[in-house]
Parts: sequence; structure tokens; C-alpha cells
Amino acid sequence: MTVIAKSRWYRLLPIAFITYSLAYLDRANFGFGAASGMAADLHITPAMSSLLGSLFFLGYFFFQVPGAVYAEKKSAKSLIFWSLILWGGLAMATGIISNVNLLIIIRFMLGVVESAVMPSMLLFLSRWFTKAERSQANTFLILGNPATILWMSVLSGYLVQAVGWRWMFILEGLPAIIWAFFWWRLVDNTPEDATWLTVDEKKALVDQLQREQQGIKPVKNYAQAFKSRIVILLSLQYALWSIGVYGFVMWLPSILNAAPNMTIVKTGWLSSIPYVLAIIGMLGASYFSDKTLNRKSFVWPFLLLGAIAFYGSYLAGADHFWISFVLLIIAGGAMYAPYGPFFAIIPELLPRNVAGGAMALINSFGALGSFIGAYIVGYLNGSTGGFGTSYLFMAGSLLLSAIITLIALDKPATTQENSPVTVS
Repeated sequence: MTVIAKSRWYRLLPIAFITYSLAYLDRANFGFGAASGMAADLHITPAMSSLLGSLFFLGYFFFQVPGAVYAEKKSAKSLIFWSLILWGGLAMATGIISNVNLLIIIRFMLGVVESAVMPSMLLFLSRWFTKAERSQANTFLILGNPATILWMSVLSGYLVQAVGWRWMFILEGLPAIIWAFFWWRLVDNTPEDATWLTVDEKKALVDQLQREQQGIKPVKNYAQAFKSRIVILLSLQYALWSIGVYGFVMWLPSILNAAPNMTIVKTGWLSSIPYVLAIIGMLGASYFSDKTLNRKSFVWPFLLLGAIAFYGSYLAGADHFWISFVLLIIAGGAMYAPYGPFFAIIPELLPRNVAGGAMALINSFGALGSFIGAYIVGYLNGSTGGFGTSYLFMAGSLLLSAIITLIALDKPATTQENSPVTVS
């Protein structure tokens, strides 16, 4: 297959990666604030800490679809520009306030302003990369998630030790504001707007994307898309998947920090290890998914493996810390591996006029699952005085997610005609 406009890969994907990395930095470092002195300084109870960790996802849930519709109808470029500035400012404000009520507002608003970033970026990439490239393109975007947590875990541990949790939030929020202006200067909404592509490259890319749309059954509007079987099932699947992911992401630092003879710097280093495996898994799954043009086989097995690893960690228990930790590493890597293939499914089953909104709806249910996961895992850890119950909870969620994936993608898409891509 001839690759159209190779410059897209080195020009657009690093930008997408950095943008999503900064979004993830400003949501995930809360776990380090919670594991250090924030709770004592702001008089935050364990129950309130669980609520604060999960409030982000509540704001994320409510404003996901409106933001994606704006990006689809107007401009993903301008929406992400303003989101970068606002979330950077809110992240910095987290390090300044001294009132827990203000922190409640900030965490909710941080979710609101970041809510459109993921679907807008996925929509943006679907306008620039063809069907045979999309899983890998999505993966380079979403790699900003585990890659950021990898270095953020180490950096945040040192920052908390050196300058305290307040300056950690301030120093880690500033880059988003600076990057907003690079984003505005470097990206174009569509290939037709790009001055760095030749006329022939623009025409070849646009023609290929239009040919792919011809193989998809028309869907009249968002209401019809949102009621489709595939969107409903994938929304439920992604909610359950996200329970495991964000229960893990938000509370791994606290789980590790509770181990004997643990320091915040050691916690930072150990917290980064699962994300090394996550990066390897994501790159491998997306490569072979695009190579085989198969999606389902690179989603459900990883979710099942994550469920088994969490259950194994539960069986190992607190008395076998290192066995439990190795299983947590496997769970973390397995949960991240399928992201690229998963987010390639909807643009291949639904037409361009509704694909962005459908991805936003699915992602919003993921945010709802993230809210539930972050809150309940924190609650279970606090109320039981251990982590075994939360491991069982996350294992069950991932198992159900794997089963629903098999049900949702049990045959080639019925909404699709004459397409070479299969989801089975």
C-alpha cells in the first residue's frame, strides 16, 4: 500500500501526543497530591478525597458530547486551544487554594474544560488518517496517557519532596498554557487547509477518505446514531473498562505508598513501571490491528487478562507485596493495550457526520465509569483498610467489559457495506 503524505506522521502525531499528555498530566497528578500532604493541609477526609478524585470525571461526563459536536461542526483547533489555557489555569489554581470547597469546584471544572479534548482529537485524526492507519494514529495520541503517567510519577514524587504538593500543581499546570500557542500555530483543521501538503497529496488523501465514507451506511442524525446497538453496547463496555483503568490510575500511588518502608520518591518510581508495559502493549496491539484490519481480537483478550491479573493480585494479598505488584503491572499494561483498536471501531462503522458525536457519547460513559471507579475504589480502600476488595471490584468490571466486547462485535458490522475492515 502506498503511504499518502508521510509528513502527516511526523508533523501531526507528536503534536497530538504532547497535547493529550498535558491533559493527562493535569488530571492524574491529583493522586500524588492525595498521597502527600494535601489531605492534611486542607483537612480532607478519606471520603472527601475519594469524591475529589472522582469529581473530575463527573464534569467530563456532562460536557463531552456538546464539546465534540462543536468540534465536528465548527473547529477542533480553536476548541482545544482554549481548553489548553483553561485547564492549565485550573491545574495551577489547585496549588494555590486553601479551601476544600474551592477545590471541589476546580476539580469539576477541570473535567468540564478537558471533556472535549479526547473526542475532538480522535475526530481530528480521523480527518487526517485513513482506515488502515487509524488504530496506530489513535495509539500515538493515547500514548500520551501512559507515557505521561510514567514520567509524571517520577517527577511528581521528586517535586513533592523538593517543593511540596502546591508547587507540584503549579509547575505541572503551566506547560499547558504555553503549549496552547504552539498548538494554534502548528495545526490545521483539515488537509485542505494545510500549506505543508502538496496539491497532489491533499487530493489523494481527501479522495481516499471520501472513498471510505462511501462504504458506510448513512446515518441521518445523532439521535439515530446514539440509539444504534453498537454505540449502546460500546458505551456500556467502555464505562466498565474505565472503572478498572481509573480506579488503578487514581489510587495506585496511595496503594504503593501504604507498603512498609515506602517513601514518596519510591512510590513515584514504582508507579511508573506499569506504564512501560502499557506503552509496549499499545504499540503492538495497534500495529497488528491495522496490519490485519481486525479490531475485536485486539480488545477483549487484553481486558480479560487485566481481570485475571487483578484477581491474582487479590489472591496474593498484602502479605505478598511484590507478587501483588507484578500482577498490578500486568493489569495496568493489559488495560491500556486495546485503546488504539477500540477507538478505530466507530469511524469505520458510522459516517463522518455522526462519528464524532458517537465517540463522544462512548467516551462520556467512559468518564462516568471513571467517576465510579475513582470514587468506589477510594471508598473501598478507606472503608476496608486494605486494597483486596477494590481489586475484586476492578477485576469484575474488566471481565464484564470483555464479555460485552464479544457481544457487541460478534459479527461483521451490520451497519457497514462493502468495507474490508472487520471487527470480528
